[in-house]
Amino acid sequence: MKDEVVVIEENSKAAMQRRGMNKGASIMDLIFRCVAIIGTLGSAISMGTTNETLPFFTQFIRFKAQYDDLPTFTFFVVANSVVCAYLVLSIPLSIVHIIRSSARYTRLVLILLDAAMLALLTAGASAAAAIVYLAHKGNARANWFAICQQFNSFCEHTSGSLIGSFASVIVFILLIFLSAIALARS
Repeated sequence: MKDEVVVIEENSKAAMQRRGMNKGASIMDLIFRCVAIIGTLGSAISMGTTNETLPFFTQFIRFKAQYDDLPTFTFFVVANSVVCAYLVLSIPLSIVHIIRSSARYTRLVLILLDAAMLALLTAGASAAAAIVYLAHKGNARANWFAICQQFNSFCEHTSGSLIGSFASVIVFILLIFLSAIALARS
């Protein structure tokens, strides 16, 4: 009888330690989601407000570069906006995981949705990175000229928005690992 009591006490201590670790993982999950919201929202706003106008010979003829001139940049803005909206909507579930650290099914749903949003965000950021690379370097074989010598501000804004988006990709990877570890421990 005494041995059974000792085993039960040890099991309850181990369960409390797992709950404590899951609660810590849930708090980190909430913090990572907030960081990813800032990254995706900042990237979408930075890219969405990017434009530059250059005068050409006279003040009536001008060259203008905007993000919506390129469908890839439009996709980038939409992808970052969708992921940001998803993150905002997933915060209540993250708070539920702090309160109830043993929730398994909602954590599994978040892992699956996080993986889908990671794919969307990576696709948007990678496509935009290819266009930004062409804007900086050009491609002599395709007769695409590097436009960043003329449109400095435009290129700086697009490059900056890529940094925020790729930082959010890294945060999403950490979110998925963190959720998987918490799910395995529950």
